[in-house]
Amino acid sequence: MNEDSAGGGPSVAGSQWYDADAGPLVRPYAMTGGRTKPGPSNVRFDLIALVVVDDDPPGPAEESLLGPEHRSLLALCQAETQSVAELSADADLPVGVVRVLLGDLLESGFVRVSRPVPPAQLPDERILREVIDGLRAL
Repeated sequence: MNEDSAGGGPSVAGSQWYDADAGPLVRPYAMTGGRTKPGPSNVRFDLIALVVVDDDPPGPAEESLLGPEHRSLLALCQAETQSVAELSADADLPVGVVRVLLGDLLESGFVRVSRPVPPAQLPDERILREVIDGLRAL
């Protein structure tokens, strides 16, 4: 064993993957099993899509198969409904990783996702202006 120059203690094989302040360093591709797309259905999660824990989630046996990052996202969603961007920030994970993990949770039935309204389905700005002008005239 070699001496660790920073702490004076023995250096363990593989210690380049450990940071004293941050703990173990795991690359994003390791958290997702090398996947870059969320599940076989390739669901696309917008940053503002809202994620909530499903009312009837699978049992504890299925939950025991989840990784620590999956459980972390579930815990954040149980506290309150969160957007994909908020989950990424709160879990301190890259958005791409969160999207892949959410795809797993969605397909397993642990969470529900409400997607934002597409811009094409939003009311026309001209109509909204007319409504505002009408309300002001009252």
